[in-house]
Amino acid sequence: KAWLFVGSDRGGERAAMMYTLIATCKLNDVDPLVWLTDVLTRIADISQNRLHELLPWTWKHLREKIDTAQAA
Repeated sequence: KAWLFVGSDRGGERAAMMYTLIATCKLNDVDPLVWLTDVLTRIADISQNRLHELLPWTWKHLREKIDTAQAA
């Protein structure tokens, strides 16, 4: 419960956002570290109308397609 003491309201909002993203990944059977690493490396180069591709549930399906294509 140490995360409850984040130091400021703004820090609490940021922590809540990160915990929400991590929980969303887990609910969608996505490894949060792999997802976040990929998103942080790609987000600067992706157009705004394709940002939905970085959401955990969409990202997972796109990664599965890529993995399937590479295996063939």
